[in-house]
Amino acid sequence: MRTGIFALVAGLLVLRFLPALPPLWLLAVLPVAGLMLLPFRSYPVALFLFAFTWACVSAQWALDDRLVQQMDARTLWLQGRVVGLPQLGEGVVRFELEQVVSRRDKLPARLRLAWYDGPAVRAGQTWRLAVRLKRPHGLVNPQSFDYEAWLLAQRIGGTGTVKSGELIAPASGTGAWRDRLRQQLLATPAHGREGALAALVLGDDSGLSTADWQVLQNTGTVHLMVISGQHIGLLAALLYGLVAGMARLGFWPRSWPWLPCACAVALAGALAYGGLAGFEVPVQRACVMIGLVLLWRWRFRHLGVWLPVLLALLAVLLGEPLASLQPGFWLSFGAVMLLILTFSGRLGAWPWWNTLLRAQWAMAIGLLPLLLALGLPVSASAPLANLVAVPVVGLLVVPLALIGTLLLPLPVVGAALLWVAGWVLDLLFELLTQLALWLPAWLPSALPFWAWLLVVLGALVLLLPAALPMRSLGALLLLPLLFSPQQRPEYGRAEVWMLDVGQGLAVLVRTQKHDLLYDAGPRFGEFDTGERVVLPSLRALDVRALDVLLISHADNDHSGGAAAIRRGLPVRQVLSGEPDKLEPAWQAAACVSGRQWQWDGVQLSTWRWESASDGNQSSCVLHIEANGERLWLAGDIDANAEQALLSSGLEMPAQWLLAPHHGSRSSSSASFLAKVRPTAALISRGAHNAFGHPHAEVVERYRALDAQLYDTAVHGAVRIRLGAFEPAQGLRNHARFWREK
Repeated sequence: MRTGIFALVAGLLVLRFLPALPPLWLLAVLPVAGLMLLPFRSYPVALFLFAFTWACVSAQWALDDRLVQQMDARTLWLQGRVVGLPQLGEGVVRFELEQVVSRRDKLPARLRLAWYDGPAVRAGQTWRLAVRLKRPHGLVNPQSFDYEAWLLAQRIGGTGTVKSGELIAPASGTGAWRDRLRQQLLATPAHGREGALAALVLGDDSGLSTADWQVLQNTGTVHLMVISGQHIGLLAALLYGLVAGMARLGFWPRSWPWLPCACAVALAGALAYGGLAGFEVPVQRACVMIGLVLLWRWRFRHLGVWLPVLLALLAVLLGEPLASLQPGFWLSFGAVMLLILTFSGRLGAWPWWNTLLRAQWAMAIGLLPLLLALGLPVSASAPLANLVAVPVVGLLVVPLALIGTLLLPLPVVGAALLWVAGWVLDLLFELLTQLALWLPAWLPSALPFWAWLLVVLGALVLLLPAALPMRSLGALLLLPLLFSPQQRPEYGRAEVWMLDVGQGLAVLVRTQKHDLLYDAGPRFGEFDTGERVVLPSLRALDVRALDVLLISHADNDHSGGAAAIRRGLPVRQVLSGEPDKLEPAWQAAACVSGRQWQWDGVQLSTWRWESASDGNQSSCVLHIEANGERLWLAGDIDANAEQALLSSGLEMPAQWLLAPHHGSRSSSSASFLAKVRPTAALISRGAHNAFGHPHAEVVERYRALDAQLYDTAVHGAVRIRLGAFEPAQGLRNHARFWREK
């Protein structure tokens, strides 16, 4: 039986690692081949083929439901029903729409929309909207959140921006009830933690601020503020323990067998909590797992402790094969398996404090390889933070919040319980904030596969029973975490990364021993690409400090992420074309023409137009030469500044040119390109940006020179090995079956 389950799970999990889905004819052949293998007792292979086929077919359905290419960036009227809880932040309402219909064309079954300065949108409402639609598209970098994979896992076939709309039908159904309950929770004073209580009760995390998320990430406690298997499992355990305790004390009716009743009450509580949270995929996963564990506890304990976990894993993947695209899937099942590995087969009972300590030790060490593989931050304070936070949230805050919500019809009682829950949560956040300041999260460098395997082996050795000799030697296998085996560019060469930051710019220049960042990406409200894209990518590329942070000029799309970079990495010097417009504390030095320096055999120099009349013209231009191969990073200079640069007497020809001002019509003049004569041009811009970058005339000028265009909206982050005289590499070309080409 277990062999068959393993075969099915393996077939379903392979989907996560496919560069492309098999053709339809092969998907038709595979189950037939599986049926032919059954008479030869090769049932594990047959089950693997069946599961693999189902996973690929399910993924293909999701891909086929994406917005068609012809509708990309078009605006049309559509109608649909709001599902889930809309999120409001920075004047933008974000919500999802189902049952989408349009007279013009067939649309995806589910859309994710944003309405800037729009009216209040409630779950369960039906709207008629004018929407500018977009195919699923995300930023692709050495390390950042994979938005396209997330959209596919949610089976969202398109995104869009609402231009106008009208309400067709008022809110109705369970979604409307949850939305009204959210409004009631947010209106009930809870020591300033109303949003956090809404997250714990309803799974609505939109009420948590960016600072809250930063604290949770730094302390490894994000899982506490999103309804996960831990919350639902703790509630089920409390209800099970309540019935079991009553039976032990003699308060349970003898005519009712306590064990099946305890299992039934625990499952009912878990399902009720899941319904309150909207039955999102993580909640469904938790309910399935809890149901199988309770069934095992009631009737099938003789089959061993691993069976319910394997069955839960299989049930989740059969129900939604795309669940494996989400980091939460791997972390939740990984955590459960680690706890089973730690506590199964132990001799004798441990004191409660020893149990808590061992659980946190297992999580800290055992989840480390998973966090590295998923590119997630590693928190050194997580064991201590969770040692306190898990029992406080699970045994105190969540029960108080749920009971307080249930008793809201009794205003004084319900509001008082919610206030107490908020007060406890506020104290907890104060403690977590201090821990975060003491030990912030660590973004490790990306490891080669062989080094990652050493870390996996080291973690497993450290988790072995204490009685085994030489167990502490597992710590030596974790050394790749401290001494990254990544290779730096050789002497006289440079590695240049144009990161994919949307409508903005961030370029990393690495030599053998030095690192320079040219611009830091934009910040849009609470979305800071410096914090969410640039900084994780720098750490993945093993950048531990910046010798120079060069901000070409002070426009937000170039400087918005600089503050996050300075918080996250040591920066030895800041240069800028507009130093007076940056934070005074940065002590930015002015970019001046003629400044030259050499790093590890690579020549660098700066230029700035002294007669500049605006910020774009003030851009600090950086010239890099490695082994005779040259690159111009031209910021946002316009045609007038380009002519001034041509008149400077500098040697202009270069193999690479960063298209000035993202390919704007006011830049990349014909005379400038005739002097530079680039064989390749770099364009950093956002897909479907409102400025129309790059302009068609500019693109035509580059093509007239036979220059190869590398566009972040098309290629993702772009890597150049300057000095090697070879084509650049775009990360979007690294095949993933869910990735837009």
